[in-house]
Amino acid sequence: MKTRAAVYVQHGQPLAVDEIELPDPGPGYVIVKQFASGVCHSQLHQIHNPASATPQLLGHESTGVVTAVGKGVTHVKEGDKVLTTWVPRAAYPGYQDREPPVIKFRGQEMRHGVGLRVFSWSEDVIVDDNYIVPLEDGVDTSVTSIIGCAVMTGSGAAINTAKVRPGDSVAVIGVGGVGLCIVQAAANLGAFPIIAVDLSDEKLEFAKKFGATIGVNAAKEDAVARIVEITGGGADFAFDAIGAKVTQEQLLPSVRNGQFGYDEGGTAMIVGIPMGEPLIQTGQIFRGAKILRGTVGGTGHPDKDFPLYVRWFKEGRLPLDLLVSRRYKLDEINDAVHALEKGQIAGRAIIEF
Repeated sequence: MKTRAAVYVQHGQPLAVDEIELPDPGPGYVIVKQFASGVCHSQLHQIHNPASATPQLLGHESTGVVTAVGKGVTHVKEGDKVLTTWVPRAAYPGYQDREPPVIKFRGQEMRHGVGLRVFSWSEDVIVDDNYIVPLEDGVDTSVTSIIGCAVMTGSGAAINTAKVRPGDSVAVIGVGGVGLCIVQAAANLGAFPIIAVDLSDEKLEFAKKFGATIGVNAAKEDAVARIVEITGGGADFAFDAIGAKVTQEQLLPSVRNGQFGYDEGGTAMIVGIPMGEPLIQTGQIFRGAKILRGTVGGTGHPDKDFPLYVRWFKEGRLPLDLLVSRRYKLDEINDAVHALEKGQIAGRAIIEF
């Protein structure tokens, strides 16, 4: 079948919105007609990387409806609404992905999604059924599109990786889409205080709608010193949702030191994709008995976690309709990318089909 998609064709050039050709779904594959897709900051890393393979399809979180299924697919059927994601729902030791289908673009065969099994900036997609989770009826199929990455990564970092507990102090450096999901999950888990750190007073006020108890503008004051002051020595957990050199430098000093003989230090969580030269502050880790941890996709368990996030949304404890702050059409994808590049999107942007 033929459909329209945003295609990364050449480094330094706008994405092309053009026709691609999808094969019929083979064993274990599903065709999904898209309702909406998130616009994730990680796509900028691919677009800005001269070494990225071209042509390439982008995006990895969406909602849609199943229109065709291949042999062996049992957990969804035609007509089912689904969430797509980039973390397999049923991984296990030794798990290997199926061979990806061949997609044609301008008459040439291409392999979609370098390093990923899904793409979502397309009106229709073909996806391994291990990367889709059923979505119940009666929920907004546009705003739930960001569960597959932004919510899974941010909320999952707090729930699954850090395992935040009631009364833990939390600092979140960078309150974009992923950072806001960390803030909201920490609030739902009973953390206090929850400190949001960013460079914009507007974004800090926005973060309070997701459970942040105080904002720190790192453009106006020393963020680390302020976190240490608020928490009386450093946070139990600090999350870097950006990955820039400066935020990496702020992360470990923001968590508390351990106490000799009876208490380990705080936990510093790397959530945003690290950029620039690797930075490991071994002195901070050693002297403070601190823990430095990474998380990939919030150590996501889509089958288990996604229904929780949908329930939170329905209960008003995860305001996805507020988190989705900008909406674009597929033909406006380059406008969405430019707005993201310039830091103009509070929360998450989506493409609606």
